[in-house]
Amino acid sequence: MPRARPIPAWTENGRVAAFLDYCRVEKGLSANTLEAYGRDLARYFSYCKLNRIAEKVDPETVRRYLDSLYSASLSSRSIARHLTTLRVYCTFLLREGLIETDPTEHIQTPKQWRDIPKYLSTEQVERLIAAPDTSKPVGLRDRAMLELLYATGLRVSELCRVRQADLNTELGYLRTLGKGSKLRVVPVGRQAVRAVEDYLRAGRPLLLKGRVSEFLFITARGGKLTRQAFWKALAGYGRQVGIFHHLSPHVIRHSFATHLLERGADLRSVQTMLGHADIATTQIYTHVLRSRLRRTLDEHHPRA
Repeated sequence: MPRARPIPAWTENGRVAAFLDYCRVEKGLSANTLEAYGRDLARYFSYCKLNRIAEKVDPETVRRYLDSLYSASLSSRSIARHLTTLRVYCTFLLREGLIETDPTEHIQTPKQWRDIPKYLSTEQVERLIAAPDTSKPVGLRDRAMLELLYATGLRVSELCRVRQADLNTELGYLRTLGKGSKLRVVPVGRQAVRAVEDYLRAGRPLLLKGRVSEFLFITARGGKLTRQAFWKALAGYGRQVGIFHHLSPHVIRHSFATHLLERGADLRSVQTMLGHADIATTQIYTHVLRSRLRRTLDEHHPRA
């Protein structure tokens, strides 16, 4: 009779490291997802250590941990994400034979209320795109990034890792790897293409200073521009044109989707361009359209 595989005497840190390696290599999850998983697990194990809990993954401990998140006033969406992290981690532990049952199996996911996404008006978008000083290389870069973000609805992580070879300016399309390393092709409008061409001609060479980079958008030192750096630049341009609240790259993505639907685009096309696996995710934008229709009726119908 074959002997059972011995259970490795892994430490807690060793288990988490092996779990993250499994997610990266075998599941192909993005660096952002791995970072979130690591952060969530660090919080969970800090809770266990603080409360001197020896058994790390039993149902009672998980329930008490979730209660602590509610007590810390986390949103239901954040708590649901923490629970998802624990579920994926426990699935890995089961796979490795380190636990016999899944302690999260019968724990109910918190109900999430979907907020209507915040978005900008077309006039606000125009002001924002016009904000960078295009007499400078960095301004040309930022104008091109804003144009491309609004033209394609990319996630900020997708925008920052666009390679020069990913964008075909002649045919007007861009290839990008979305969540789960899924490739999608997104059309790019003429104004965005023109802004990128201006940057490639008069901005990028001055930033590179003879260096070489595969990435389209780079820093003054020639490295890839980070999400944090673009977020900071976007906030600065927002203040410059009087948009102070809730401005983020995702708001531009919401604006892209909302403006397309307002002008008659079908939901399936918007889903494809956004890279949503489930159309239910895209349907949140129909709430925006319904609220706009309600306001239009109230303002213009003679018997409203």
